[in-house]
Amino acid sequence: MRIKKTLAVAAMATLATATLAACGSDDSDGGSSSDGGPTTADIRVWLNGTDTPQDARDWLKKTFENQNPGSTLTIEQQEWDGLVEKLTTSLSSASETPDVVEIGNTQAPTFTSAGAFSDLTDQLDDLGGDDLLQGFVDGATVDGKTYAVPYYAGSKYIFYRKDLLQKAGIDVPTTMDEFVDAAIALKKANPKPANFSGFWFPGQDWRNGATFIWDAGGDLATDDGGEWSGSLESPESIAGLETAQKLFTEASGAPKDGNEADPWTPWCAGEVGMMSTPGWVTGLINDPKSGCPDTLGKQIGVFAMPGSDGEPAPVLLGGSDIAISAKSANQELAQKAVALMLSDDYQTIMAKAGLTPAKTSLAPLLGDDEFAQATIAAASNAKLTPAAPGWANVEGSRVLEDLFSAIAQGGDVTELAQKADEQMNSQING
Repeated sequence: MRIKKTLAVAAMATLATATLAACGSDDSDGGSSSDGGPTTADIRVWLNGTDTPQDARDWLKKTFENQNPGSTLTIEQQEWDGLVEKLTTSLSSASETPDVVEIGNTQAPTFTSAGAFSDLTDQLDDLGGDDLLQGFVDGATVDGKTYAVPYYAGSKYIFYRKDLLQKAGIDVPTTMDEFVDAAIALKKANPKPANFSGFWFPGQDWRNGATFIWDAGGDLATDDGGEWSGSLESPESIAGLETAQKLFTEASGAPKDGNEADPWTPWCAGEVGMMSTPGWVTGLINDPKSGCPDTLGKQIGVFAMPGSDGEPAPVLLGGSDIAISAKSANQELAQKAVALMLSDDYQTIMAKAGLTPAKTSLAPLLGDDEFAQATIAAASNAKLTPAAPGWANVEGSRVLEDLFSAIAQGGDVTELAQKADEQMNSQING
């Protein structure tokens, strides 16, 4: 872990140096040319995971190529796991960099601070202006300049098997204590398959784990006069981590060292009673190719994770930004691609897939069914990760995945939290 952590910090320093050097150079081979680049090119767009629906991808490619004769647009799918390291390497190379990148909203501040992205401030009004999700814009703004724009947002909420709760005589929980009890009861009521989860909670899933920390009054890290430090070892955070460990050991049959990728797979395999996941997973469960629309897709019920006070629990406000690589030689064409991704037509496709659109005016497209209601309720108390300059380093080092996996495997919560704080403290301030 020490080696990996050091490499991540060193890589970000290299990225910052390389980008600053490019910005101060008149050599057209590095970064963008003074006239915005060639009039035709193949624009490479990095999209992460399966969040972006295929309809949106197809629309983007077709529309861009129709509007820019002679140019092509290639979407290259990346995986969230290891993304920080891959971006750090690719964005620092004019020959390897993509033109447009999707990046997690919690990762964006580190890359914007390092100068990895082009300044989009002058394009903000045309891209949506005040209609854009302001929290995402703020997170990508440094010294009054904006280097990334929101792509979509999404708060996780609980998917549950209506048939299994009814069979077990369990009501939809309304407090955190009731939720934990329901998860354990579901696990006990369904001994087969052996890996059945009353609450599906893979060991590395710190993003859902943060909910229990926040609900108990703790936090991942705190700011004291501009100096950030880990706060996982506070009494409140420890209480939240102990709740997570109870769920890991008594309610979850998911791998203790696994991650939360592809939740529709265990759902459709009949291995899940409840799980916390983004709304767009509904589409994958009900997709004839990837899911089980005619069987367990018909048993989906949803509700916002309840907090200890009976209100929606604080959940991680996830989502993505899009940005243009400062090293891209195709700045103007890249800007056109970004504009299409923020267009009403494109964002409507995203909203209909269950993703909260980048523009607040399009939020009604989410509908008013139980899924939309759960989305709105979950978002009402959602939180962001710490706005620390080195937070992407923390995520890239996987210190939180290691922490939660060790907790899932029965480790001493206090000792593990203290160790995680020590590791974060050497990374979090950039």
